[in-house]
Amino acid sequence: MQEYIDFVSNNMILTLVWVGLAAALLMSLIKQKTAAYKVVGPNDAAILNNRENGVFVDIRGHDDFRAGHITGAINVLPSEIKSQSFGELEKHKNDPIIVVCKTGQTAADSANQLAKAGFESVYILKDGLTSWNDAKMPLVRAKSGKGKSKKKK
Repeated sequence: MQEYIDFVSNNMILTLVWVGLAAALLMSLIKQKTAAYKVVGPNDAAILNNRENGVFVDIRGHDDFRAGHITGAINVLPSEIKSQSFGELEKHKNDPIIVVCKTGQTAADSANQLAKAGFESVYILKDGLTSWNDAKMPLVRAKSGKGKSKKKK
């Protein structure tokens, strides 16, 4: 036991780093278990969408959404969620909601707000659209108006 006390007193910075890492890991686990949402991978998200009428909510900007999004996704900005102007999403309160962002880092805030607003089952797509692409899942891309000419009658 004296060896541990000597180690801690001689390596205070290293000990504080280890204690900090352990505390951060513990807080992360607690936060994940008590969150109002669940994290799902691309395959589970597709199953929720297909079998339980799940709805993908893409919180990226409109330009990013038009560049490529999951089929059937609804584009709702985080600012709209914060102000509780859900639009067509309002009619899906009883359906599974899968929040999608670019990398999965910014979706938690929106997912928590949706859960507080009364949406029954809220999920986050783990690693966002990046994991969807990595799983070779399909995306819908908006057609650009470039190169098209209108015929005159």
